[in-house]
Amino acid sequence: MIVSALLTSVGINTALLLVEGISKRRSHFNLERLIPSPGWVAKAWKLSEEELYSLAGLDGLVFMRIITFSVKIFTFAGVIGIFVLLPVNCWGNQLQDFDGSNFTNSSLDVFTISNVNSGSNWLWVHFCAVYVVTGFICFLLFYEYKHISSRRISYFYSSKPQPHQFTVLVNSIPASSSSISDSVDSFFKELYPSTYLSHVVVRRTNKIQSLLNDANNMYKRVAQLRPDPTKRKIRHGALSRLFGKRSNHIERYEKKLEEIEENLRLKQSEAALAGEARAAFVFFRTRFAAEAAFHLQQSVNPTQWITELAPEPRDVYWPFFSESFIRRWISKLVVVLVSIVFTILFLVPVVFVQGLTNLSQLKALFPFLTSLLTIKFVSQIITGYLPSLILQLFLLLVPPAMEFLSTIQGYISRSDIERSATTKVLWFTIWNVFFATAFSGSILSMMSTILDPKVIPATLAVVVPAQASFFITYVVTSGWTSVSSELFRIIPYILNLITRIFTTPDDEFELPYMPYHKDIPRVLFFGLLGITYFFQAPLILPFVLAYFCLAYIIYRNQLMNVYAPRYETAGKFWPTVHNSMIFSLVLMHIIAVGIFALKKLSIASTMTLPLPVLTLLFNEYCRKRFLPIFVGYSAESLIKKDREDLNDPIMAEFYNNLIDAYKDPALVPVQYSSNTDSLSNPLISSA
Repeated sequence: MIVSALLTSVGINTALLLVEGISKRRSHFNLERLIPSPGWVAKAWKLSEEELYSLAGLDGLVFMRIITFSVKIFTFAGVIGIFVLLPVNCWGNQLQDFDGSNFTNSSLDVFTISNVNSGSNWLWVHFCAVYVVTGFICFLLFYEYKHISSRRISYFYSSKPQPHQFTVLVNSIPASSSSISDSVDSFFKELYPSTYLSHVVVRRTNKIQSLLNDANNMYKRVAQLRPDPTKRKIRHGALSRLFGKRSNHIERYEKKLEEIEENLRLKQSEAALAGEARAAFVFFRTRFAAEAAFHLQQSVNPTQWITELAPEPRDVYWPFFSESFIRRWISKLVVVLVSIVFTILFLVPVVFVQGLTNLSQLKALFPFLTSLLTIKFVSQIITGYLPSLILQLFLLLVPPAMEFLSTIQGYISRSDIERSATTKVLWFTIWNVFFATAFSGSILSMMSTILDPKVIPATLAVVVPAQASFFITYVVTSGWTSVSSELFRIIPYILNLITRIFTTPDDEFELPYMPYHKDIPRVLFFGLLGITYFFQAPLILPFVLAYFCLAYIIYRNQLMNVYAPRYETAGKFWPTVHNSMIFSLVLMHIIAVGIFALKKLSIASTMTLPLPVLTLLFNEYCRKRFLPIFVGYSAESLIKKDREDLNDPIMAEFYNNLIDAYKDPALVPVQYSSNTDSLSNPLISSA
């Protein structure tokens, strides 16, 4: 692990130079650039919270708070689990057939609660540990929710006037005899005569975007075929004929490029003049008016004039705007159904992976491997590490699939798409990795348990501890590997090498951004494993803690040197984190109730029942106390900021630039060819 980190430090330093814009080409050999240095570890460790905030924004800071929050939990739980619960489990003699001399082939059950004798008073140690750790986690959850809420309010107070703070998006605009623009203007002038400023209509530009892509691709072809003017031209013999053919290709492509540009200008003009409208961005003079327009129902018909807060201009997802209430509702319903089907079908690879953990099933399915499986080393690799690696490869397909499903749900911003995908990926992982693995991939056994809630604790008490060894291996193979590969970024590097073939030197370098919808569910899932297995298989805790310690250093370095913020939600990912932790706690309580009942300690089982109720009451309090801050800002905060802007001389210019901030990029005039200057402007102004 240390060697891989050191070898990657060269790439990290290069990424830092790219971000700062000071990377320079050197013609001479520089040995310093090839020598790995561990200095990046010290820099990442010394990075303060305020420095991280200035580099990665509040979203990056919240992501690191998730990791530090997890480190605190599993440090505290690890001390209790390793020094208290683990010795108690080992002193039990419930499992009489454990063979210490053949440890590699023996089960890890001797380190779990399964080895404690039924009815033993030592089980009260586990009972107390569940209560203590639950109280500690709830205390940290409250503190983190309060801290991040205050940071979100501070971010709002310290920010300069932003276009999205004065803007709402209006969907489901009813048809009328007048134009859409006139309808929007008259409607909001009547309702908000003193605070309504202006609006811009969002039109269908799918075909225009397609033409823009065609023009861009054709321009790249021409740029690649054009000879480099800095090189000496050779026009003798076969090379002369070769250059002549290339010149013919360039002329043909340039002609096609001019035709595409002319068609593009016409389409832009048609869209600006009479294109089909889909929605409208409405601008107000104050933040309070925009927030009021968002929260209030605008029409007596709730399915018309639907408003939502506008995202940052850089965060707008232009390809999809649903123009009607019914289409958005249908799209959400379809996505839910597709997500359920996808989740169920994914059980096929899970069942396959589970089959690899059983030698008898492997010999039955693949008889030709019987002789190979008799080799001790091969059988250990196949049953111990191969299942987790295969499952991880299948799981790589999940985040892109869930992100695609979220894009067709009608979300208007990339941040909303990624937050929706984060939730989908998280629950998909919990269902298909945790529950499907615990129930050995049997959908029938899972459904029968869900349909009969009374047997859920008893069933989980049997199936969850039995998979302790698999999840310990999963943390090592999936967790440690994933966080280490984040340092290498091998796959993005390979993709970059491939895409460079189709790019030109004029293409702008695009900095990578943090894929929250991939990393947050992974971090939360390992938190769920640590919490649920804390009291029943405490041996998992050092591995989980090691994962979060690695993630702490590596992700701080990535946020500092590699990733650039793509958008800023001001910490809106945290409610998802809080809900996931509450679910993990309740799941641990349900398993504890079942295990204590199974171990014939009915009093402890009964006394554990209030714990999930108290946890849910705590969650309800946090939801009432903090969640509204993440939905919208208070009237007190909005009015205070609006009063500060009354005497600000830059506000007049700010209002003038609002319309341009939300102008569709597909309607912005472009010019690729150099034969005519008329292509630099559309036929009709989009304003």
